[in-house]
Amino acid sequence: MDHHPQARHWIGGKPAGPGVLDRPSTNPATGETIGWYADGDAAVAQAAIDAAVAAFTGSGWRDDAMHRAAALHHLADAYEARAGELIDTLCLENGKLAGEAGYEVHFIPRALRFAAGLAVQDFGRVSETKPGQQSMSIRQPVGVAGVITPWNSPAYLSIRSLAPALAAGCAAVVKMPAQAAQTARLMSDILAGVGDLPDGVVNIFIESGSDGARHLVQSPQVPVVSYTGSTATGRLILADAARSLKRISAELGGKTPHLVFPDADLDAAVETMVASCTVFAGQFCMTGSRVLLHREIADRVIDRLAERLRAVRPGPAADEASEIGPLIDKASVARVDAMVETAIAGGARAIVRGGPATDPALAGGAFYHPTLLEVGDTALPIVQEEVFGPVQVVQRFDTEDEAVELANATEYGLSACVWSRDADRPMRVARRLEAGLISINSWANLAVEMEEGGWKSSGLGRLGGVASLDDFTEYKQITQNYR
Repeated sequence: MDHHPQARHWIGGKPAGPGVLDRPSTNPATGETIGWYADGDAAVAQAAIDAAVAAFTGSGWRDDAMHRAAALHHLADAYEARAGELIDTLCLENGKLAGEAGYEVHFIPRALRFAAGLAVQDFGRVSETKPGQQSMSIRQPVGVAGVITPWNSPAYLSIRSLAPALAAGCAAVVKMPAQAAQTARLMSDILAGVGDLPDGVVNIFIESGSDGARHLVQSPQVPVVSYTGSTATGRLILADAARSLKRISAELGGKTPHLVFPDADLDAAVETMVASCTVFAGQFCMTGSRVLLHREIADRVIDRLAERLRAVRPGPAADEASEIGPLIDKASVARVDAMVETAIAGGARAIVRGGPATDPALAGGAFYHPTLLEVGDTALPIVQEEVFGPVQVVQRFDTEDEAVELANATEYGLSACVWSRDADRPMRVARRLEAGLISINSWANLAVEMEEGGWKSSGLGRLGGVASLDDFTEYKQITQNYR
């Protein structure tokens, strides 16, 4: 065990946890142990909260915006310097292919630098509300922010919440999932190298269960929790937080549709739809899991999409020929395949029936070949529920109104894609879609400088953009009579 990396919690500016770590980190491409980690619980979460409270109340962090901006820039520098290590760790622990891990990592410095700018641009308002009276509205940090991170893009999704929390002047406690323990270890090491981050301003604990995360949600010392994950868990968090009226920022599940019209660039659309199904092995909240095709082009697109998906080659990141990495574990393979079987039994037509990889060379990993189904019933669970695997569902439409109606016919509203070369249709359709991010002739076209989040059951609040500070600040009105 000693030759493997050991991941401990990072609390109060130093490693914390037991001397012997007995929980294994596993490579999902091979099933092999790649490291060990300390498993957290409510007591560990409370230790992290105590350290964050001490840093928030006992340092000048919350009051010195220029200090925060400089520290965020230095943290961005540190991530840039260690980008290669982080990419390698994500490939090994998370199952991402090298290009996918690089895509995740490249957002991190950009998000930190944008947040650094926000730190010194958070101005209030002053007004003479009546003669002799001046009122001002200012924003102040709420205190300790809890960040609950998912395993599918753990490095960036931690920073996506952490960066605006720090810019606002909060201290933070980040709960990292066990599947990303080695990523948490490297993140802690990066934090240790940033000298102008006061000890305890950022704390990280690793947890395989949910006791520590639940403690963050229930603790009166944590006034805001930023959660990224499933809608089902998000509902539980919101219900728990309602008792104390705790503020919750939540980016939840999605069922991203591609709306493909007859005048679309079909070559670009097909290639992008394949990527939207296979990137991160479909374990992405914006996976393009629904393909809505105008009847005029449907057969042509289905044939081309099926041909491309059949040819996708699964494999580990270590093999440069790999086109789709593994799911996070073999339990996920069984879960995804059961959803596909249920869909077929319910009337879905299997155009490409992928499934668990049968190649003996991949037997140790959690690989799954992409699947393409056609359905006529929008009510089927495979259309309504997030699969979190490389499965796409095709439906046909005749009119623009029908396309919009189909796209909006789920509880989710995180993202959507519109494919058309008409000058007006993309904007017209985009305005009618019930989703937080609309990509025109593209997919998951994210920009950290703009607000990101979901409609309906896809979440509350926004990360990215100027609005990212909102969840981590509280307004205060100060009025003075000066006559």
